[in-house]
Amino acid sequence: MSLNNRYDFVLLFDVKDGNPNGDPDAGNLPRVDAETGHGLMTDVAIKRKVRNFVALTNDQSQVAPQAGAKRCEIYVREKAILNLQHQRAYSALGLDAPAEAKTDATEPADDKKAKKPAKAGRKGSGDDVERARHWMCQNFFDVRSFGAVMSTGTNAGQVRGPVQITFARSVDPIVSLEHSITRMAVATEAEAEKQQGDNRTMGRKHTVPYGLYMAHGFVSSFLARQTGFGEDDLQLLWQALEQMFEHDRSAARGEMSTRGLYVFKHASELGNAHAHALFDRVQVRRNAEVPRSFSDYTVTLSDAPLPAGIELIRRLG
Repeated sequence: MSLNNRYDFVLLFDVKDGNPNGDPDAGNLPRVDAETGHGLMTDVAIKRKVRNFVALTNDQSQVAPQAGAKRCEIYVREKAILNLQHQRAYSALGLDAPAEAKTDATEPADDKKAKKPAKAGRKGSGDDVERARHWMCQNFFDVRSFGAVMSTGTNAGQVRGPVQITFARSVDPIVSLEHSITRMAVATEAEAEKQQGDNRTMGRKHTVPYGLYMAHGFVSSFLARQTGFGEDDLQLLWQALEQMFEHDRSAARGEMSTRGLYVFKHASELGNAHAHALFDRVQVRRNAEVPRSFSDYTVTLSDAPLPAGIELIRRLG
């Protein structure tokens, strides 16, 4: 069933004694706004949690072949080779994949000019690309939801996803702590010899004592119609946002939990109010000078009547 409404939503989640989203360019320190000290979590990281939840709860190897069973595959998954995913679309549809444009690096420059590949070499016909794009949308939840650039290698087109999520930003500035940790073992015999049998490995771990983060999201029914994102996908998205941290535990992330999911449903496809005006209705107030738990905050909703045509669906919170 296709969507006939626009949706805007506010996502609240927190972290306790963990690193919600380390920055690999900064020694895996928690991401921080350098000017304000507020913690950040990228949209890519949030979508990764959603992808992991969908993959976990819709394991294709555990489902019997049936209608719709393949709708929840994940395109951007661990160790995936994306060009091979594009090739699957051509193979499933019985299409000839467009050949890669190639030149021999050992040929003289004059020969290379004489042997220019045909312009249509790797692009493929517009009809084939569109059919491959449609197949990818049908089979991959994340392509259908978030979109994807699939024009590398075997061309399966580009998709603009109906679901978009912003960076999450902490309500208050965060403190990034660094801890020394010890492992009572070494990896190699050479390390053991150097330590004369002490066999210890020292390391570092970075955590945020506590942080409450807020992100905003949007669902466009117009783009949903183009990708085939339907009501069942929308319900799966809400479920993933509510429960994604419950199945993503690790020593690095400490305790992370979704604390609120406030969904504003518009009566029309174009929308009945500006998104920012709806987001401003969700207010978070700190009750403690140094917050260390969710109970140190109060989340309130504006008492003002909702704009005409807007329905608030409090999924969580």
